[in-house]
Amino acid sequence: MKRFLGNFFGSKNSFRAASLILIVTLFLSNVLGVVRDHYLSQKIPTDILSVYYAAFRIPDLIFNVLVLGAISSAFIPIFSSLLAHKKDKEAWEVANSVINTAIILLIIACAILVTVKLARIMLASPIFFGFSYIFGAVLNSSKRFVVYSFAPLIYNVSIILGTLFLSDRIGVVGVSLAVVAGAFLHMLIQIPVVIKLGWRWQALLDWKNAYVRRIGILMVPRAIGLGANQILLLVFTGIASSLSGSAVAIYNLADNIQTMPMVVFGTSFAMAIFPTLAEKYAQKDYESFDYFLNKTLRSILFFMVPIVFGVILLRAQIVRLILGSGFFGWQQTIDTANTLGYFAIALVFTSIIPLFARAFYALHNTKTPMVITIITVIVSIVAGKFLSASMGITGLALAYSIGSFINAVLLYLILRTKIKITEGKIIIFLIKIIIATVIMAVAIQELKLILAIFVDMRRFWGVFLQTLGATIGGGLIYILLAWIFGCEEIASVKVIFAKLTGRSLAEQTNEPGR
Repeated sequence: MKRFLGNFFGSKNSFRAASLILIVTLFLSNVLGVVRDHYLSQKIPTDILSVYYAAFRIPDLIFNVLVLGAISSAFIPIFSSLLAHKKDKEAWEVANSVINTAIILLIIACAILVTVKLARIMLASPIFFGFSYIFGAVLNSSKRFVVYSFAPLIYNVSIILGTLFLSDRIGVVGVSLAVVAGAFLHMLIQIPVVIKLGWRWQALLDWKNAYVRRIGILMVPRAIGLGANQILLLVFTGIASSLSGSAVAIYNLADNIQTMPMVVFGTSFAMAIFPTLAEKYAQKDYESFDYFLNKTLRSILFFMVPIVFGVILLRAQIVRLILGSGFFGWQQTIDTANTLGYFAIALVFTSIIPLFARAFYALHNTKTPMVITIITVIVSIVAGKFLSASMGITGLALAYSIGSFINAVLLYLILRTKIKITEGKIIIFLIKIIIATVIMAVAIQELKLILAIFVDMRRFWGVFLQTLGATIGGGLIYILLAWIFGCEEIASVKVIFAKLTGRSLAEQTNEPGR
């Protein structure tokens, strides 16, 4: 058993195995996120829930600017390059310098930005996440994805338990305490595998180290870009709070729902391929770099195009199933469903942005995504101000989608000048999956109407069976048409299914890379 667990959690993963691991665990994490939001909306009044989400903005700002920027854009490429060139000792020295620098900066920032009660409680979470995400970056660079992917599961379970057992006693403060506990566990679970890889904490702050300085230089543009995104969220929170007492909660709940497919089929693929892209660039293997990028782009499009139509057609059912109970009434359900629909418009674009951005980071270019992010944030804020005046909270979702569309298009137009993207093949591929998706959408709509006759739509199980039946029927039609059209991604679906039903995950993680 000990050997099995060691292989399961500590073995190196190929891209295919990494993608599967991240898809499964991120899906489970997002399912737990849905359960979390269900209990939050059930047990906490929507106006108080808006205060809770608003309080999250300060910890998120600190973490995104000071830590996430360094990890996603700078640390992994540098750390991966050192490992690729067998410079393990230098790699760990760089890791310790980055960890110690990040923690010092986080403690200082949290001490300065102590404000309202809820934010003050949750300000401990960025410190734990600072350790956790750097440990996660080490695991990603070493292509160990299992334990890293389990950390969000524990985080969401912690918040769910806090909501169930503390919210009735001490209200939303109990949920805030659970957030901090979850962040601590998020960090704790990764430590054993990082130690197994060779990490030992050292009191290093070697800012003269060329690699540490390179990480600092690379992270600044990314930190600015993330800071701009956080400013966007702060502005949107301010606009939403002026619309109604529940608008902030409605915006965040709809955003959380639309984030689920984007994370599962967009971010997961981008995260899985990023170390490989960084490694191929470090080895000057540009042909493999192009191959993996194009393959990943096709995989994201294959899943996300039909999901967009599915979410739009089933948005009311999705919101009713997830949130429609307790303090969350019918009007909030309608508002959230409409907001979700406008978010879903840009799901394809929000899903490919992480891939394109990480392609730039692998090329050691963080400035281009930063500039594009700033441009799109400005566009989104201006659009959000005008659209919310006439459309309410749905205007903010539409403004976000407009910004995401511009972001993805600009990233693509610039990236295609630097690498080879097989545009002709991708266009033909898109035509095939769009035709399959349109037919799937018609089937979903018809199945909705037919199933509504046979189930009680006033009950949870009636809505659930209608949604499940329409989803399964539409999904099978899409897969069948994709197979008829000769989409090679069907093979990936078969591989995922075979692995989920056949060999154990521990065996899969030992599968050699392509």
